[in-house]
Amino acid sequence: MSDSIAPPAVLTERRGHVLEITLNRPEKKNPFNPEMLVRLADIWDELDADDDLRVAIMTGAGGNFSAGADLDRLVGALLSGAPPENEFEARLQDDLSLIYKGFLKEHQPKKPIIAAVEGYCYAGGTEILQAFDIRVAGANAQIAISEVCRGLFPMSGSTIRLPRQIPFTVACELLLVGEPISGTRAAEVGLVGHAVPDGEAMDKARALADKIAANGPLAVRGIKESIRAAAYLPEAEAFVREMEIGMGVMGSKDAREGPKAFLEKRPPVFTGE
Repeated sequence: MSDSIAPPAVLTERRGHVLEITLNRPEKKNPFNPEMLVRLADIWDELDADDDLRVAIMTGAGGNFSAGADLDRLVGALLSGAPPENEFEARLQDDLSLIYKGFLKEHQPKKPIIAAVEGYCYAGGTEILQAFDIRVAGANAQIAISEVCRGLFPMSGSTIRLPRQIPFTVACELLLVGEPISGTRAAEVGLVGHAVPDGEAMDKARALADKIAANGPLAVRGIKESIRAAAYLPEAEAFVREMEIGMGVMGSKDAREGPKAFLEKRPPVFTGE
């Protein structure tokens, strides 16, 4: 077994309370290989565990978000049972659930995550996109769930998530035809929240992240938790869960600091307590 000497497949950078994540295989349009998915699985844990981090942004290097799964090293290698070539393939072979944790199918960070999409966002790129709370795309980004064109099934949740997030017939067309839509069209149908001039997706994502990071972190996490819980509960049960989460936030020091700062006409100093 030999470790690759290539640059890491995922890069991270802290900017204040914001964690910036960059898919970093630009020579192939950032396809997901074992290293990328294992690193992402670890990054989601880091985001949850570090109280200084309040929000994350994910984008892709080289002007593309992601062209999808690496059909050679991810699909081919894992299905063939070939010996692992590096520590990341070994970890995936030992624990295949890391694939879906990396893809955010079976794990959802407690803190908000924002996607900044430019260029190609195909297959697995669009599957993971659906797990993000806020999504920004360049107007001419190409967004597709293209697995069906290769005789493959989108295994990271798209047949479940997409019809719940956008109009049913639009979701079916994306899944069954496999052709891309632009960032502008994605905004029209609600798959992304903002379509911006090409090259400006990260700027918009950073502006949104900075606003979230300035808000009360307990309130932010509680609101996300309540939104996610309500999606799978009857309304009456969702109200009960909302009250439980909300009362926890309202009893915090931050909930006292916010109104106090407002009355004193100063920015609040939130500590997450």
